[in-house]
Amino acid sequence: MSPTITTSSEANGNVSAATARAAASAAATAEASGPQPVTLAKALNTALADAMHADPSVLVFGEDVGQLGGVFRITDGLTATFGEQRCFDTPLAESGIVGMAVGMAINGMRPVIEMQFDAFAYPAFEQIVSHVAKMHNRTKGAVKLPMVIRVPYGGGIGGVEHHCDSSESYYAHTAGLKVFTPATVADGYRMLREAIDSDDPVMFMEPKKLYWSKDQVDLAELRNAHSAAASAGQSSEGRAAVARPGTDATLIAYGPSVPTALAAAEAAALEGRSLEVIDVRTLVPFDDATVSESVRKTGRAVVIAEAHGFASVSSEIVARVQDRCFHHLAAPIRRVTGFDIPYPAPKLEKYYLPGVDRILDAVDDLQWEN
Repeated sequence: MSPTITTSSEANGNVSAATARAAASAAATAEASGPQPVTLAKALNTALADAMHADPSVLVFGEDVGQLGGVFRITDGLTATFGEQRCFDTPLAESGIVGMAVGMAINGMRPVIEMQFDAFAYPAFEQIVSHVAKMHNRTKGAVKLPMVIRVPYGGGIGGVEHHCDSSESYYAHTAGLKVFTPATVADGYRMLREAIDSDDPVMFMEPKKLYWSKDQVDLAELRNAHSAAASAGQSSEGRAAVARPGTDATLIAYGPSVPTALAAAEAAALEGRSLEVIDVRTLVPFDDATVSESVRKTGRAVVIAEAHGFASVSSEIVARVQDRCFHHLAAPIRRVTGFDIPYPAPKLEKYYLPGVDRILDAVDDLQWEN
């Protein structure tokens, strides 16, 4: 359970001690500057710690995020560094977790809450749709909800039922929510910091299978870049990235599907085809300009996502590209998605998830003979 919140001198002492511990932690991290192999999990953990150090109104809570450090260890060490007043465990009640965060955000705090697994968030769906997404509009802008709901999502870890799902379309369909999903280590740090800084609620979708992926990253440089951008009022929000340039066709992907798209582009290069890969990065707001520019250039597109294809984010991307690029298309846009069935058992998920072969088959179907 969460600790009792106090306003006594004892609490003030705890805050001071936590601030000192946070400063020591930041200094230790700064000493290890320079490009190093960093996992996405470490980047997210560092982003949380840096945000908590920079702003005392930021706090983290959820199921097992305290002493355990979260199922995926994203919150590891935060309780030890900042104290139980700022990183604490809650009862197993997702609706209560979100509802409490709403109250805290209304009253000037910046809660970052964790839904332990994607499908565990469904008991909180009413809170998210009815209150988190609508509060700003309901109050004509008088009340803001600067809160982040972190959701580990997608497959690739062999999880059983209720532990693997692709729920991003529910949130993207809900007006009033921002939806972020990083695919790289650097974006994990950068986008989580920006989500916490936002005065609007953000669904922060974290690809579970990428938690232990590694990149050469300079965390100190990312920290400094974020501080400079925040001071200048700049943000990468709503901006897709060209993950790999190409000329023959565009692969449009996000979150856990980006590495798969890159692997497909690498394989296609061996066959003489140049595929451009677009990492959407933020589903809401969506970067129509970057995506459309790429498709107009290549004339062909394949959208890749782990989620079901029917009534999905991938459907929306196809519709938007069709609207904006119709006269540039040399072939109908293809999709490679999860099948329209409940998420399968662990031994079968390799047949369900989009893979390189399915992507290359879709590319082959882009009417090259014309």
